[in-house]
Amino acid sequence: MMNLHRLKQSFKDALRGVKYVFANEQNFRVQVYLAVLVLAMIWLFNLRNAEIVVILLLITIVLILELLNSALEKFVDLLKPRLSFQIEIIKDIMAAMVFLASFSALLIGLVIFWPHFLVLFK
Repeated sequence: MMNLHRLKQSFKDALRGVKYVFANEQNFRVQVYLAVLVLAMIWLFNLRNAEIVVILLLITIVLILELLNSALEKFVDLLKPRLSFQIEIIKDIMAAMVFLASFSALLIGLVIFWPHFLVLFK
């Protein structure tokens, strides 16, 4: 049987985590603001369902990776005094993970939106 109280608490905990990252991580805020802009562009342009799904998946992936990056950074900071060089490399790799996802999302977004921009500015 499902424990509704525990389920409700799980949602509260998750929301608290998102709020924390939003309040404390500038990159996450920038990505959320860009996601809102892209969602507005979906509404503005007449995109096909497949394009909308791709964009929503890209937004979700980038935000999830940024949350993961933030969580792992908090965790590895616990080890920092003893393993500073390795921690620095781990943080660089995590930042590269988010950068690659964000850059790929940008390129895919350009492929999807470019024809619409051409029509708009013709």
